[in-house]
Amino acid sequence: MVDFDLGIFYWAGVFIAFFSSFLILGKQKKRTQDFLLAIWFLIIGIHLIFFIIFRADGFLKYPYLIGLELLLPFMHGPMLYLYIISVTGRELSKKIWLLSGSSVLVVYLLLFQFLTLSPQNRAMVYLNNGRGYELLSDIIKILMMFSGVFYVTLSCLEVRKYKKRISEQYSNTEKINLNWVYYLISGIAFIWIAVIIRNDILIFSMVVLFILVAAYFGISRVGILDFPVIAVEKEADNESIKYQKNSPGDEVIQTTYKKLVERMKGEKLYKDSELNLNHVAQLLEVHPNILSQTINSMENKNFYDYINRQRIEEFKKLAVLPENQKYTILSLAFESGFNSKTSFNRNFKKYMDCSPREFLKSQNLDMK
Repeated sequence: MVDFDLGIFYWAGVFIAFFSSFLILGKQKKRTQDFLLAIWFLIIGIHLIFFIIFRADGFLKYPYLIGLELLLPFMHGPMLYLYIISVTGRELSKKIWLLSGSSVLVVYLLLFQFLTLSPQNRAMVYLNNGRGYELLSDIIKILMMFSGVFYVTLSCLEVRKYKKRISEQYSNTEKINLNWVYYLISGIAFIWIAVIIRNDILIFSMVVLFILVAAYFGISRVGILDFPVIAVEKEADNESIKYQKNSPGDEVIQTTYKKLVERMKGEKLYKDSELNLNHVAQLLEVHPNILSQTINSMENKNFYDYINRQRIEEFKKLAVLPENQKYTILSLAFESGFNSKTSFNRNFKKYMDCSPREFLKSQNLDMK
């Protein structure tokens, strides 16, 4: 009864993987990340089918499949990495494609001699628990664990670099949702932990749960059928900030900084909660790269930190005015340019080393 239930469970995972893939491919406006996710779901579905067949000793009916199942685990790490790169706005260069395909190619070359055996001979090796291929089996297991750790680590580093890039361009990042990529990376990480434990039932049960969660958050919650997984403004998709190798020169930086300070003081640009680097650069009539380098050089901050420091200072000025004592802390935070209570509290504590309420108390102010 347990085996029967697990069989249904695994086939349900296959159905969800294929169905999710077809849904994504059915989008009217497909992007690179959509194709990658659809292909990955197909690979997961095929991998589950292989497991179901081998679990029921199906290799005796289909001996020509033996050995091919060893290639599939090495596809998931690269697919995760390619998807994360695509969804965070980086170009998929030839170097990235080569890195992603290298693990599968290496394993294929290692297995080439075994795969050239007749199906009957492969079945005999399988029935004899890999006798004669013990070293190859150990190498494959080590490479499999290394592949999982390697690509999960690369994916985490890619998300970290992405967070750094958006802080160079946006003054508020709360609307940029990274939950989806965290779910994917965490899910794959847990599966690779099961791989290290070497429990096939646990591994593929977690794979089914992973595809359930991935389909739910990737389609129902995040709305991947309608728009990109990570919602960023159009200009962030079209242009990522690339620092110039050579400095634009002290005179240019000084001039740009002077114009920036004047516009900030005179027009209080930071009060715009959607303010971004490109917009400010257009107002100052300078290239975004030059503006970014100016802020880094003169303030030793990125764009995000620079603007939010301005907002904190504005809040402090507003909070001490007698006519503003009737307002709440949050309303003054919004007036200063913040778009959420979380962002305000986090930035205030970061720059002031105390909470907003503690600061107001030190000023003998009582505000809700």
